[in-house]
Amino acid sequence: MIDVATNDPGGGGGEDGQLAFGVEGARRAVRAARGRKPKAPAQAERLPVARVVVDKGLVHLDRLFDYSVPAKLAEQARPGVRVRVRFGAKVVDGRRRGGGLIDGVIVERVERSTYAGPLAPLASVVSPEIVLAPPMVELARAVADRYAGSLADIVQLALPARHARAEAESSGEPRVRPGPPAPGPWSRYPAGAAHLAALAAGESPRTVWTALPGPHWPDEIARALAATLAGGRGALAVVPDAKAVDRVDAALTALLGPGRHVALTAGLGPEERYRRWLAVNRGTVRAVVGTRAAMFAPVVELGLALVWNDGDDSHADQNAPHPHVREVLAMRAAREHAAFTVGGHSTTVEAAQLVRSGWARPLDADRAAVRAAAPLVRTVGSDLDLARDEAARAARLPSVAWDVARTALRGGPVLVQVPRRGYLVRTACRRCREPARCAHCSGPLELPSGDAVLTCGWCTRPAPNWHCRVCGGDRIRAGVIGARRTAEELGRAFPTVPVRTSGRDAILTTVPDLPALIIATPGAEPVAPSGYAAALLLDGWALLTRPDLRAGEEALRRWLDAASLVRPAGEGGTLVVVAESTLRPVQALVRWDPQGYALTELGERADLNLPPVSRMASVTGPPAGIADFLAVLRLPDGVDVLGPVPVAPTVARTPPPAPARPDPRAADTRAELTRALFGATPPAPAPARPAAEPPRHERVLLRIEPGRGAELAHALKAAQTLRLARGTADPVLIRVDPPDIG
Repeated sequence: MIDVATNDPGGGGGEDGQLAFGVEGARRAVRAARGRKPKAPAQAERLPVARVVVDKGLVHLDRLFDYSVPAKLAEQARPGVRVRVRFGAKVVDGRRRGGGLIDGVIVERVERSTYAGPLAPLASVVSPEIVLAPPMVELARAVADRYAGSLADIVQLALPARHARAEAESSGEPRVRPGPPAPGPWSRYPAGAAHLAALAAGESPRTVWTALPGPHWPDEIARALAATLAGGRGALAVVPDAKAVDRVDAALTALLGPGRHVALTAGLGPEERYRRWLAVNRGTVRAVVGTRAAMFAPVVELGLALVWNDGDDSHADQNAPHPHVREVLAMRAAREHAAFTVGGHSTTVEAAQLVRSGWARPLDADRAAVRAAAPLVRTVGSDLDLARDEAARAARLPSVAWDVARTALRGGPVLVQVPRRGYLVRTACRRCREPARCAHCSGPLELPSGDAVLTCGWCTRPAPNWHCRVCGGDRIRAGVIGARRTAEELGRAFPTVPVRTSGRDAILTTVPDLPALIIATPGAEPVAPSGYAAALLLDGWALLTRPDLRAGEEALRRWLDAASLVRPAGEGGTLVVVAESTLRPVQALVRWDPQGYALTELGERADLNLPPVSRMASVTGPPAGIADFLAVLRLPDGVDVLGPVPVAPTVARTPPPAPARPDPRAADTRAELTRALFGATPPAPAPARPAAEPPRHERVLLRIEPGRGAELAHALKAAQTLRLARGTADPVLIRVDPPDIG
């Protein structure tokens, strides 16, 4: 090779000549190098094409992408391993142009590609660990199709982030299977012992379990999982929150000992969660209890899929395409021929439909066992007989609730459930009772604390000078009282009793068996070791009057969950619910009959053709986006289109920046300078532009008869694919089986 920096083949010599030749020679060398075609890497001799699901969760890219497998990666690039690939690159004259490296997972290796052009090679194999087995790929594909989403979306939900240090560690050896557990509290159910025996024998019963009130449900879940392990299969239980995981985790450890199961929650941290997930994936551990994401845990030879409290909204994933734990586990149990159990103190309408259709059987106790385990339930209607104590009257505490709480506090803690957190979460004009609304966005005004100013619940703007738009009044009254205000008022009513709160900001796990008032929002109720002496369910109307098809069902579920923490009536446990006693959810609570309520509700929805009898989807977005989506949507025959109708805007709950306070001295100086230069006063400042209104959104509901949900999902996905492919500006949100349809 010629050294272009020093060789001079003649012509002008000297330093300048050498420099000129060196620059020109370098340019010729670069041009020559660009003209050469690089040697393509040698391909694998066997199955040279890898089909990859890439980390791009876009509906219009919902397919597998083919890449060539270099010979040097032939042994490592197995189906199920993580890889890095170039995405968006074009191959021109044998050279790749553009595209960046992204993550992916190999789904399969094949002999040839259906793509006619040249294939880009795999860039690298990230890890030899197989993280996506074929059964999980099939499940992910089925879930994506059911919810009108993409395979990549589901794979992202199913696979935790990789951590090399955890992956390099050994997960140990599989444990010897345990023996079948004793029935324990399952003996309270007529079919309880037989259910455990069927699981231990390797059978796959499908049940809807209505749990008895009391603290035994974690032990019952643990025994069901242990019986499945005794039958030589794996078991999976998904519960709503970390508090429930901790209770089942403790019950499993007490029953089986440490090391036979893992708990999977987001609070573990990414590395520890991946370490435990690997133990499950490698077959070392075959029992899992966890929160929502655990529904995709790769349990080897799954024998039982159990979901607890399926009506809790935390079981619906907040990321697209929003799969629900109950539906995913039911699909998974059917595909893997596993047992399936949906359980809780209440019964959802969807679970009742499983029973009515014959797909599952009920697993519940007889009436004598229910009466022995449930507390005494007393109701207070809308005609409140307020207690005579002045502090109790200020708290709007009915005399029945006052008497029950005062008596119960002699023997232990008393639970007070309030529907909302905060202080005054809904306010109204004191003079005319008109709801207080924000002047900017018409959102409801709230009072965060006793010494704060009114604040909008939608746009968070303060409203210090609020006046009623109907009567002009400037004083407010409470519409819905939050947990903090309730705690403040009950503290005055019971000045010698400790008052503790449990809510989103600070959730208590347990409380001691000492006299205390525990103010909690639904789902945040702590556990008392011996049970609460009494519970007060306040403002029941706030739950029952929500504009939601599931309002009654949800109110009953929350009440039953709180009531299950109270001691049985035989031990003096009493429950007081402040709601109209003639309403169906209240009557179901008094009788402790969630199954009957769910079946009645299911019958009414069947008459009205409402979910879950029919399948429904919602499309939400700006009006222009909704109109464009409906224009390209090709619906199958028989679909009912309901709407579009306006919906509440979704805005960020961040306070607007405070305006800068002008300096009057600076203003005077500017005015004097203007007069001195131009002999005139400065022009008046332009009026402030009004703040932009929050974007208006609409929603349309699409309904189709049962058995044809796949057709509706396919049509929605096709329309969304078309809009994304052409770069439509206005996005819309698609949700199959929306939890709130109003």
